[in-house]
Amino acid sequence: MKKIAILLAMLFYAWSTYCQETPSERKKVAVVLSGGGAKGMAHIGALKVIEQAGIPVDIVTGTSMGSIIGGLYSIGYNATVLDSLVRLIDWSFVLSDREDTSLQSLRDRQKQNTYAFSRGFTFGKQNNNDGGLIKGKNLAQLFQKLCIGYTDSLDFNQLPIPFACVATDITDNSEYDFHSGRLPQAMRASMAIPAAFSPVRIGNKVLVDGGLRNNYPADLAREMGADIIIGVTVQGNPKTGEELGHTMSILSQIIDVNCKNKYDENLLITDVPIRVNTDGYSAASFSESAIQELIRRGEAEAMKHWDELISLKQRIGIDDTFRPNRLTPKNPSALSEKIKVTAFVFENVTSHDEHFIRSKFNLHKCDSIDSAKEDKIATSMRLDLFYQNVDIHSVPDGDGYKIIFTAGNKKTSHVYLGGRFDSEEIVALQLNADFPLQVGIPIDADLTLRLGKRIMARGEMTLHPRSFTRPSLSYTFRHNDLDVYHEGERIHSFIYNQHRCALTPINFNLRNFNLQAGLYWDYLHFLDNTLTTGSHPINLENDHYFNFHVQLNYNSENQWYFPTHGSRLKVEYAYITDNFTQLDDKAGLSEVNANWRFSIPLSKRFTLRPMVYGRCLWGAKIPVIYGNSIGGEWFGHYLEQQMPFAGIGNMEFTDRHFMALQLEAQQNIANSHFILLRLAAAQHAEEFKHTFKQQTLLGYQLGYYYNTLLGPLGATIGYSNKTKEVNFYINLGFEF
Repeated sequence: MKKIAILLAMLFYAWSTYCQETPSERKKVAVVLSGGGAKGMAHIGALKVIEQAGIPVDIVTGTSMGSIIGGLYSIGYNATVLDSLVRLIDWSFVLSDREDTSLQSLRDRQKQNTYAFSRGFTFGKQNNNDGGLIKGKNLAQLFQKLCIGYTDSLDFNQLPIPFACVATDITDNSEYDFHSGRLPQAMRASMAIPAAFSPVRIGNKVLVDGGLRNNYPADLAREMGADIIIGVTVQGNPKTGEELGHTMSILSQIIDVNCKNKYDENLLITDVPIRVNTDGYSAASFSESAIQELIRRGEAEAMKHWDELISLKQRIGIDDTFRPNRLTPKNPSALSEKIKVTAFVFENVTSHDEHFIRSKFNLHKCDSIDSAKEDKIATSMRLDLFYQNVDIHSVPDGDGYKIIFTAGNKKTSHVYLGGRFDSEEIVALQLNADFPLQVGIPIDADLTLRLGKRIMARGEMTLHPRSFTRPSLSYTFRHNDLDVYHEGERIHSFIYNQHRCALTPINFNLRNFNLQAGLYWDYLHFLDNTLTTGSHPINLENDHYFNFHVQLNYNSENQWYFPTHGSRLKVEYAYITDNFTQLDDKAGLSEVNANWRFSIPLSKRFTLRPMVYGRCLWGAKIPVIYGNSIGGEWFGHYLEQQMPFAGIGNMEFTDRHFMALQLEAQQNIANSHFILLRLAAAQHAEEFKHTFKQQTLLGYQLGYYYNTLLGPLGATIGYSNKTKEVNFYINLGFEF
């Protein structure tokens, strides 16, 4: 009898637990998450409290950022995981179309960090990602990684938690509700802010941010069968005319005002409305500190509704001890874990290009892949094979996945634009255009025009990219108006034109490594044939030179500007002649040029950066234009052989042999704000054996920089014992 009683008790407990865990035996609870850009990070804090209260979530709906948080939550990313995830994401990169520098060759990496604006064009063909300043490729790839297992077309009601999100079809200004399809694509469409992000095209529909029609989709949750709605909104009060000062605030206001009536109606059907105060933050507040504060505010606001949440349990049909099952993502290590591959499929890709990709990444023998390798393949298809965009998604196939790469149209051109404002040149502009030539062997035609105090035009043809080497042929014209300084004082200027033809048959490109070897032909034409330095006139002869040139570059720095770890190395040798063997019937001029710098992170925000560099010349004759020059902010500012030196703002011609040591301290005082202190020492001499017998050249420089999307914005103040005067420099823009 006792055994029967125990058995009955166990059966009753099991049944009661089943009733608690089965949504059909209790009321369904929906969580509704509003749009709001970065302000939507507050949703994570609110979800923490909902989980802590033991409230089951049976339905999730969202718009824009609410669709991203909600979509990930529906497949198992609980609030704690989401909190960690959003802090790890580099939002400045994700919300751009920049290529991942770790996946680029050095040449491509330099180009990306020289120009403020870049845009690929495909003339005469429509691209599915046209229509916005940001194409959203990095967002799409991030969603693809995070939604492993849910990237194929599927019914969202079959997700671990049924989910729906809202987009706007701008062909007829109607609301489009995603109940099925590809989850990453649905999330991407729901947050496509018009003009800022390109729309998502599905058939004849052109989909943008759902906030234009329904920024808080509580009605959608009701339609999906929700009995009880817990809503989290981040919309603030309408801003005044004086407060609408930037683009994101204007866009947010348009969204809020446009669907205010529907927003108010949906609030009325919400059982527990959690309205988070996001004053002081905008849709673009993706800094680390802003994310932390917004999550905290979401949690704090939800805690104010704690008693309401607990009282809901009785209405739901659960007791106070109920705790819902805690979901986990299908692949909790989605960003790093390898998945089994049954097949690689390439769509809209030529057979020639497919063969190249399969060979380059050894896909013929590959039976597994991680997200990093997927990114490398997509990057290669864009940069090496000139496809405008590449979409990646995985389809479950047996005990593994079929990985599908869908390429957009081939680019017919890619345009780059850079600009700089500084206290020396005032204004400098540089325009570059790539033209992939659609011939049997891929060839890239590259045209560059630079305007400012220095004028430069270059045309280059590069064989691209069937192997690691990219042979090239180029012609460069330079018009330089150079000032000559002595001890900080301008003593003369001269103008010259330079014509250069370069043949580079060896040009090896790896991830962080580049090796070039070739032949230069230079012709120099001086408009003023006399240069006076003090009391010594120097004749400037129009002449031509043949240069045999080898250069090695290595760069593992984590950032192009303001790196915190990694190193960079450049070693260069040139043999300069006027007849391929000699210079003025004597041995040719030999040049050795090298610099090496590495970053030592001493804390999260403080970095030391030692650098050693120098340039030495050996030969009976040294043409003026090839002579050493020191001063300025960066290598090659006015002349290729120009080397910077702390405290000297302008070029100072020095002796044949020059070697320097610099120690730079970098303090990150806030997001993208830096204080830099540079200390430099150098030795120079006419003869190498006397290099360390001369007075040491010393320089000091203190600077503040703000790393903007247009390039570093900053100012420096410096002093050297060479010029014996204080030097100021102000700059906005990239180095070119």
